[in-house]
Amino acid sequence: MLWVDGIEYNVDVIKVKRKADTLDKYAKRTDDGVLHRELTGVYFNYSLQLGPNTDPESYDALWETLSAAEEFHTVKVPYGSSGIYTFEAYFSNVSDELLCKRGNHNVWNGLTVNFKAKKPART
Repeated sequence: MLWVDGIEYNVDVIKVKRKADTLDKYAKRTDDGVLHRELTGVYFNYSLQLGPNTDPESYDALWETLSAAEEFHTVKVPYGSSGIYTFEAYFSNVSDELLCKRGNHNVWNGLTVNFKAKKPART
């Protein structure tokens, strides 16, 4: 299951990768080789890979949401050993591939998406 903007999508999440990306307001190395920096914060960014569209309606609705021309969305993702992390993010590198065609039905697979945080999780 995957939650975006309060809607639960019936899709199989195969793989979740998270990163804690540090962003500097500035970083400068002085002539003596010492790095001086001011930290903006640490952003939790996620990459997800989903399974084939076993629920075509939910899969299609998710594709429409992930590819919508909207600035940010609220997402829920796994966090820690048993928790859920909710944050605002934009989507990037949304892609999938056609696995096969069964009659009039297209079976898509390998949907991947990156969730990039709007604001830092830690400052």
